[in-house]
Amino acid sequence: MTPSQTPADLRPITALRFGAAIWVAVYTFWENLAGAGQSTLVGKGYLGVELFFVLSGFILSHVYLQAAGEKRFSYRGFLWARVARVYPLHLATLLGVGALAAAALFAGMSVDGNVLSWASLPANLLMVHAWGFAPVAGWNHPSWSISAEWFAYLCFPLFAFVFWRVRDKPVAAVVGAAAFLTVLYYVFERVAGFSLTEATIRWGALRIVPCFALGCALYLVYRRAPLKAPWTASAVSFGLMAVSAALGLWDGITVLLAGALILSLASLPNERAGWLASKPAVYLGEISYSVYMVCVPWKLLAVNLAAKVTDAPDKQLHVFVWLAVLALLPVVAAVSYHLIEHPARKALRGMGKRGNKFSDTNMKHGDTPKELATGREPVA
Repeated sequence: MTPSQTPADLRPITALRFGAAIWVAVYTFWENLAGAGQSTLVGKGYLGVELFFVLSGFILSHVYLQAAGEKRFSYRGFLWARVARVYPLHLATLLGVGALAAAALFAGMSVDGNVLSWASLPANLLMVHAWGFAPVAGWNHPSWSISAEWFAYLCFPLFAFVFWRVRDKPVAAVVGAAAFLTVLYYVFERVAGFSLTEATIRWGALRIVPCFALGCALYLVYRRAPLKAPWTASAVSFGLMAVSAALGLWDGITVLLAGALILSLASLPNERAGWLASKPAVYLGEISYSVYMVCVPWKLLAVNLAAKVTDAPDKQLHVFVWLAVLALLPVVAAVSYHLIEHPARKALRGMGKRGNKFSDTNMKHGDTPKELATGREPVA
């Protein structure tokens, strides 16, 4: 398959986004499951964010790399599309968490003082709170990763400059990106005293860099020639990634295996992807950003309400109550997707087009609704 023949929409990796979001969600809600105990696989759920970061580099390269390399790239239009993609829901969930915290205080309930951190609000509004500009982790804390994504978006021309020049050496690019990730993870942990994969508001902007670069490099392999046995490669990659996480192996191993899984699933032609390319699977992938962003607001509301109704001590919910709360998360996400995320994105992109912010010369790799219908860039 030549670059011109690669499908615009990569449905299997769109579906993968939902799996990554649910991994993060289970990790987030696990502390409220009565008698849950320790689970290394669940405890590594924060690596679902790394999966999103690699996906982001892969998909943005799929959509924009050739246009950037051939000087057909509108940076202004690109950034406007990214703002339309992430900002409306980021703002809505920030306000939502603020409203929930204020209501809790009004009702005489205790609230973490950092949630309504006015000192952190400007950085959150500007999406730079993962760049070390926020004094504390306030408001909708998971949005630190959106701040990290914003950093990668701003730096995308630099990523494109590097990877377009090594497009004819995809294996070398992947080896280089993997080596960069390995060295950075090792050095950061030795210097900072904790893993880069656990960084949020202080080093989140750095955390995305090696993953995004790995995604760009893996796209070059896909661009040259998708894998010949994608189902087998997908099964092996997924199995090894799950084992690595379950055994608590070094995070870098799990991240690299996640990259292999993304490449394998991207290599699956839509017509041969089975349930991964089905409308329900793709739809769940579409609402994955909402799943991630409403996770904490829903937890604040649902867990507190469920604990009060069932008289659960220390917010430790019975397994069936806990499962009900978790199962309702995609429903809440679907509501936020249809009421906020999708219409706001559509409106902002319409404004961008009317303001002539989009380049009409992006051609094959342009950011059009048709091309991104099931292959929109993942953000989390």
